[in-house]
Amino acid sequence: MPFQSTLPRAHVSRAGCTRNVHGCFELAAGTYIQGLGMATKHYSTASHSRSEFGKPTTLAIVAGLIGVLFAGSTVVTPLYVIYERQFGFSQITLTLIYAAYVIGNLAALLIFGRISDQIGRRRTALTAMVIAIIGALVFLFAHGIAALYVGRVLSGLAIGTGAATGTAWLSELIAETDKSRATVVATAANFAGLGIGALIAGLLADYAPHPLRMPFIVYLAALLLTAILLAFASETVPRPLDALMRISVRPRAAVPPAIRAAFVAPAVTGFGAMALVAFFAALVPSVLANELHETSHAIAGAVFLELAAVVAIVIALTRSLSSRTAMLCSLGLMLPSLALIVAGQFQASMALMIAATALCGVAVGLGYRGSLQVVNQIAPEDRRAEVVSAYFICGFLGNACV
Repeated sequence: MPFQSTLPRAHVSRAGCTRNVHGCFELAAGTYIQGLGMATKHYSTASHSRSEFGKPTTLAIVAGLIGVLFAGSTVVTPLYVIYERQFGFSQITLTLIYAAYVIGNLAALLIFGRISDQIGRRRTALTAMVIAIIGALVFLFAHGIAALYVGRVLSGLAIGTGAATGTAWLSELIAETDKSRATVVATAANFAGLGIGALIAGLLADYAPHPLRMPFIVYLAALLLTAILLAFASETVPRPLDALMRISVRPRAAVPPAIRAAFVAPAVTGFGAMALVAFFAALVPSVLANELHETSHAIAGAVFLELAAVVAIVIALTRSLSSRTAMLCSLGLMLPSLALIVAGQFQASMALMIAATALCGVAVGLGYRGSLQVVNQIAPEDRRAEVVSAYFICGFLGNACV
C-alpha cells in the first residue's frame, strides 16, 4: 500500500520558504519522521505476523537450547588429557581453565542475566547462541593455551546468558500454577546436555579422526541448527525493536525484598548441588585414569552420561514430591555421595564408582529440581529472568568453590 502522510497539507509558497527556511525545514522533517514511524509500524506488524512455531514446538526448541548450551561445557572435558599432552600444561593450568569458564558464567549472569526481561527471550537466546558458536570456533582452531582460556570464557558467557533465558522462557510457555513441569523440562534438558556432550566427545576422541577437531565440528552443527529453529520460536516477552537502545548493562542480579527470605533455601540447595557436580567432575576422571587404569575417553563420557541419566530419571519420577522434601532429601544425601566417591577411589572399584555416580545423580536431581521449582514459583513475572539469574549465580559459585 503506498505511503500517504496524515499531516495536513501545507501550502507554502516558494517566497515564504525563502523568508522562513527554518519553518519549511521543520514541516518537511515532521512529515518525514511521521512517515518513517508509520512505515516502521507497518514493517513491525508484518514481521510479527511472520510464521512462528506453536507453543509445543517452541517448548521443544527451548529445551534443546538449554541442552545444547550445557553440552558445550562438557564437550571439552574428555579432551583435556589430549590438550594437556599436546600443549604441555600442568594441573594448575587446567584448574585455571576451569575457573575461566566460571568467570564467564558469573559475568553473563551479572551483566546479561536480566536482559531477556528487557529485549525479549528470543533475541537474548539468539545472542547466547552466537557467543556459543564463536566459542566453539575458538576451540576448533585452538593452537595454544590462550585459546582454551578464551573458549571457556565464551562458553561460560553463552551458558550464563542462555540458561536463565531458557528457564524463564519454559516457565512462561508452560504457564502452570506450580511450574513443576517447566522445572522438570529445564533440569532434564540441562543434565541431558551435560551427559550427551561428554559421551559424544569421548566417542569421537577415541574413534574418529582429528580428536580435537571433530567434536567441535559436530557441536557447531548442533548450535547452528538450534539457532535456525530459535529464529522461528514463539516469543513470550514481546519487546519493540527500540528496546535494544535502552539496554542496561550495569551488573545486577537482585532478588526483590518480598521474596528474599523464600529465596535462601533454594539458593543454598542449588549451591550444594552444583558443588557436588563440580567435585564429581573434577575427581572422577582422575580416578578412572589413575586408580582404575581406564584411559578410554568414551568410558569417561559414559560415566557423565550415567550421572545425567539418573538426574533425569529422578526428576521425572519425583515430580509430585514437594519442593521442600526434595531439597531436604538432597541435602541429606550429599555427604553420603561424597563418601562413596572417596571409597570408590581408595578401593579402586568400578562397582563403587558406578554406585557413587548413581547416588550423586539422586542427590543432584532432587536438589536442583526442588530448588529451581521454588525459584520459578516465587519469581515475579516482570523480573523472572533476573531472579533465575541470581539463583544460577549461587549454583555457579558452588561450582567454582570446589
